[in-house]
Amino acid sequence: MKISQINEMDLDINNMGDWPTSVKAVVILLLCVAVGFAIYRFDTSVHLGQLRIEEDKELQLRASLEAKQAKAVNLEAYEQQLAEMKESFGTMLRQLPDKTEVAALLVDVSQTGLAAGLEFELFQPEAEQMKDFYAELPIKVRVSGHYHEFGRFVSGLATLPRIVTIHDVKIDAPPSPGPKRGAEPAAIPLGLQATVKTYRYLDEAGVR
Repeated sequence: MKISQINEMDLDINNMGDWPTSVKAVVILLLCVAVGFAIYRFDTSVHLGQLRIEEDKELQLRASLEAKQAKAVNLEAYEQQLAEMKESFGTMLRQLPDKTEVAALLVDVSQTGLAAGLEFELFQPEAEQMKDFYAELPIKVRVSGHYHEFGRFVSGLATLPRIVTIHDVKIDAPPSPGPKRGAEPAAIPLGLQATVKTYRYLDEAGVR
């Protein structure tokens, strides 16, 4: 039956039982389609959205599981690396002087400069600067000498049994007397100004 034929029929909606069988079949089919669409729109589509969310969660969980499996496989290597780091950290801590050793270390710094052939014009320890688990003790120094003597001084600081670092290095030529004409650059007297830092470990009470 064509739709144009249905339109020509005089159908009473209050008396659907008398409608032709073919018309009833078409109406039922349309109702089924409408109900199916409504179910998909308001129920199935919601479930599909939840399914996509759960699939995304599954992918995230798989990635997390793979990362944890990789860590578990390398756990022994991580533990060994951690033990090595603790040992290295302990070695570095042993290189930090306690409160009673700082004075001796200051003497070592000055003696290193004198042994290199330098002349101290300034040797001024400043106030300690507190950090997380250690304290910095900066020392302002100014020495005069020659270029190679500066090198021996810095190398000597590096060989001290305790950690000593040098910062803010400035090298300049003194204004007088001027170098002799024809003198080698290494023989020209120079001045070196820097901040030498040594470090002190702080225990739980903050002092040692």
